[in-house]
Amino acid sequence: MNVPKLATAGTALAAILVAGLLTSRSGVAANDKNTTQDEKMKIQIGATINPVTLKIGSKDPDTVYLGSYIVNAVGICNECHTSPSYAAGGNPFLGQTKVINAAVYMGGGRAFGPTVTSRNITPDASGKPAGLSYPDFVQVMRTGIDFDHVHGATVPLQVMPWPVYQSMTDRDLTAIYTYLSTIPCLEGDPGVPGPAHTRCQ
Repeated sequence: MNVPKLATAGTALAAILVAGLLTSRSGVAANDKNTTQDEKMKIQIGATINPVTLKIGSKDPDTVYLGSYIVNAVGICNECHTSPSYAAGGNPFLGQTKVINAAVYMGGGRAFGPTVTSRNITPDASGKPAGLSYPDFVQVMRTGIDFDHVHGATVPLQVMPWPVYQSMTDRDLTAIYTYLSTIPCLEGDPGVPGPAHTRCQ
C-alpha cells in the first residue's frame, strides 16, 4: 500500500515540531537559537539590577548574573526576604525611584501573620545560602520542605511560592543558588530559634 507523500511529510514535520518544542529539565529547547541570545540579555539585566557587592571569586559570572535576574526581576524574592524591601526614599509604591534596601538584602524578617516570618537566605560562612547545600536548596524549592521544622515537623513552607518555583529548570535553580552564595552575609535568622550571631563566623 502506498502512503501519500503529503501524509508522510506531514507526520515527519509534526515529529520535528514536537521534538523542537519539548524541553529538557535543563530548560534548553532543541535547536532553539534564540535561547542563548535571550539568556545573554537576562545576564546583562541581572548584572545591572543586582543591588549589592558580590563575592564572585571563581564562580561563573554568567551563572551569577542569571541568578540575579531570576531573583531580582522574576522571583520577587526581595519582596519577602528583605525587610523593608526598599531603602528610605526609594519605595516605588510611593512614586519614588526604586532603591533596594541593600543594608538588609535577603536578611529576612518580614512578618506574615503571627507565626510566619521570612527567612534569612544570605550565605553562611561557608557560602551556602540559608546554610543549605545545593541538593537541600533544590528540595526546598521543589517541595517546600522546612528543614528547621519552624512550621511543624511535616508542614511545608506556607508563604514561599514553592509550588510555582518547583517548575523552574535545573539551570534556573543553579543560577539562583550561585547568585545567593555571592551576596553579603547577614547575621541572624528572624523567626528561627537559636543563636543570632553565628551565620557569618
